[in-house]
This record gives sequence, structure tokens and C-alpha cells, in this order.
Amino acid sequence: MDNKEIEVIELNNESIEKMIYVIRGKKVMLDFDLAKIYGYSTKAFNQQVKNNINKFPERYMFQLNITEAETILRSKKLTSSWGGVRYLPYAFTEQGIYMLMTVLKGDLATKQSIALIDAFKNMKDYIIENNNISSINDVIKLTNQVNENSKDIKTIKDDLKVVMDNFIDSSSYKHYLILDGQRIEADVAYQDIYKLAKQSIYIIDNYIDIKTLQLLKVCKSDINIIIFSDNLLKLDNSFISDFKKDTNIDILLKKNNNRFHDRYIIIDYNSDNEVIYHCGSSSKDSGNRITTISRIEYTSQYDRLISEIL
Repeated sequence: MDNKEIEVIELNNESIEKMIYVIRGKKVMLDFDLAKIYGYSTKAFNQQVKNNINKFPERYMFQLNITEAETILRSKKLTSSWGGVRYLPYAFTEQGIYMLMTVLKGDLATKQSIALIDAFKNMKDYIIENNNISSINDVIKLTNQVNENSKDIKTIKDDLKVVMDNFIDSSSYKHYLILDGQRIEADVAYQDIYKLAKQSIYIIDNYIDIKTLQLLKVCKSDINIIIFSDNLLKLDNSFISDFKKDTNIDILLKKNNNRFHDRYIIIDYNSDNEVIYHCGSSSKDSGNRITTISRIEYTSQYDRLISEIL
């Protein structure tokens, strides 16, 4: 069949969700759906993959066995789409879908690839924003997995750069920051820093709110947390009380007394594990705009500076 005769699927969150299946414990999309998305016949689509088979290890793509094809596809009334047992469909993991974007060329492929990326990301944002996750630990697991996927994508060769340039556009920048020179999801960056603490966390930041507390929930219960800020009104006693009740973490608010303009996170001050980070923005604004967090090399000057407020 000529590819131009195939009706191309208009992508949105709802249409993508209907094409995602859980097979062998992984969320995947199947070849015949992806073929429709990119305007190919299934045969022509799979031929493109076979022509670049070295780019699709098993963790990116695998073929369904007969049992999987019959139990999963027949239960979803899809036998007419893939032709019964005439062939066994191929399943593509999220990494495999990203790799497809480097194989399929042309304006339509580029348009659909961008739409796919946006749809995947919007679904992840929707899950978090609508509290469909049972705990903060589930959020961390999800965001860590997304970050691991991003690291996998970075390892793909130069032909992925065009796709990533479309992915990392101005509408996506807001979800990331630069931590010690590495791109990472904004909330995960702060949580990774807080999880380093063995004894204490001191936060110097004049712009804080409830999100500051939410990010601190990853800390161990025996950590001593002090927030130094001249803007304490947004964190009233009820928020602090709820935080302590939920986490069993001791937290104290103190005034900055207008001595610091910049923002700092100090991990385990005055111990062998001491680490100081300089933050370009407040944690409450993490992800809103591009910013950086940089680890500061310890010097006596910084020690004197920090000791002024501590």
C-alpha cells in the first residue's frame, strides 16, 4: 500500500493512552499503531526498522509471542488490525520509540515525533499534577525513571540530535535545570541534594512556600532542617505542623535578617560530609525557568560567610 493512502493518526493524550499496553512488565506501543502514526503500512514500517536493526536492542524492541498476541490483542479486539496469527507484532519500549524518531525521516515523521514526545510528557505531568500517585516516593520513582530514560537517550549517536533539539525547546526547558553541569529534572535535582544529608540541611532562601516543604519530604527522619528566610509568612505554623506530623522530621524557621541575597543549600555543616550548593533560583520555583545549581568548593571564606548567619 502506498504510504500516502494511509490515514495518519492525529495525536493527543487520549489517543496515545489507547495505544499503550503493558507487556512483560513494560509499557510499550505496537508496530501497527506506530505505522499508522507515521503514515506507513505495517510492512513498510517494519522494513525501516529492519534496515536499522542495530539501533534496536531487545530493551528497545521485542517481538510478541503467540500467547501474548492472542491474549493481549484479542482481548482488546485488535485481531483485525494485525491480521490474526499471520505475523507476530513488534513491541517498542519508550526508548525504542525515541530511537524510531532517528530512523523515520521527513516532515511528517518530524511532526509526529514531536507530538509523541509532547504527549508522553503531558501524560507524566498529568499523573503528578492530579495526585494519582499514592505517595511522594512514587513521584520520586517516576521522575527518577524519566531521568534515567533521558540519560539513555543522550547515549544515542549523532542522528538523535535533531530529535532532541526539537524535544528540548523553550516549552520543555521549564521542567529542567543544570546541576553541576548536568541537565536534570528540577524537582529531582533538589531531592537528590537533600538526600545527601546525614545530619543537617540549612537552606538560605528568601523565597519559600509549601513546595519547599514538599521537596524536603525525601529526607531521613533524623535530619535537622533549618530554613533561613525573611519571607516566612507563606509557611505558617499549620504547614510546619503538618510537615512534622507527616515526616517526623524536625524543621525550624529563622530569619535571614536581610544578610543574604543569593540562595544556598548547606548539607551537614561543619562535618566531614559538608557540601555547599549555590542555587540560581528558589526551590519553590524549580522548573519554572532555566537555572543552575552549582557545588561550591569549600574555602575558609565561605566558612566565615556562612557562620555569620548560623
